Amino acid sequence: MVITGATAGIGRATARRFAQEGARIGLVARGLEGLGATRIEVEALGGEALMLPADVANPDEVNEAARLVIAAWGGIDVWVNNATVSVFSPARQMTAHDFARVTQVTYLGAVYGTLAALANMLPRDRGVIVQISSAAAHHGVPLQSANAAAKHALVGFTESLRAELLHDGSNVHVTIVDLPATNTPQFDWLKNRMPRQPRPATPFYQPEVAADAIFHAANHPRPAGLTDMLLARTSYRAQQLESPADPKRPSNLWAPVRGDHGAHGRFDRDARKGSVQLWAAMHRRAVSAGVAALVAASWLGIRWARG
Repeated sequence: MVITGATAGIGRATARRFAQEGARIGLVARGLEGLGATRIEVEALGGEALMLPADVANPDEVNEAARLVIAAWGGIDVWVNNATVSVFSPARQMTAHDFARVTQVTYLGAVYGTLAALANMLPRDRGVIVQISSAAAHHGVPLQSANAAAKHALVGFTESLRAELLHDGSNVHVTIVDLPATNTPQFDWLKNRMPRQPRPATPFYQPEVAADAIFHAANHPRPAGLTDMLLARTSYRAQQLESPADPKRPSNLWAPVRGDHGAHGRFDRDARKGSVQLWAAMHRRAVSAGVAALVAASWLGIRWARG
């Protein structure tokens, strides 16, 4: 298996948890001292460890880490994308470089790790990828805008990937572990722009609690939900025409497509010209009053019917 951000906090606790079961663990992190100390702990607990110095924001270094694990042990069964950085600051005081770095490590680092794992897992048709997310992925919290945004992005990426794996009938699983605030060393080294020292918001937990959750998720990946299965069944066809794609069609990924293209695409015949949801959002008071009146009328009707 591979754990990114393996030298401290949740990554360190997770490495120890898997080592107790005799796991062979590729330890990915930037700090050599932390890598050495974690390796000693893993081996003392009965596991094997491979030190893999790498910055997950660099896809070449992530791929090299995966290559070394495969060369040593023949394949990857579990990949845990845990590495993260954060800035403790109001959004208005953040810099573009702050946002870029947090995104590169916390979101893109997980994407690069996932792609490296898939390259080995898909041909073997087995394996589990565990994304380490947080409650902030579902509702952003003050002073953590960059990290919360990266975790939001990670959830969207993972849900899309899960539907694709389901569509393909793959036995590779991807799962998300949403963690609460945790007592880790990050509060001693995250970049801080506040006048006082950062701390975890209560209630918060020891990293071993998170490690138990990650261990369970890796060994018991949760079955896909109804939405995932529905998207896997319908979305491929719903997003493609019957006609074959032109391999020479232009793309604006790296440069604009020449010409003036206007606002409408070529699907005017099927596009709806209005939205009930938008109308309701624009007339919330009227809708609320109507609902209240309907409820009151229903209540009076029930009272009348009961005599």
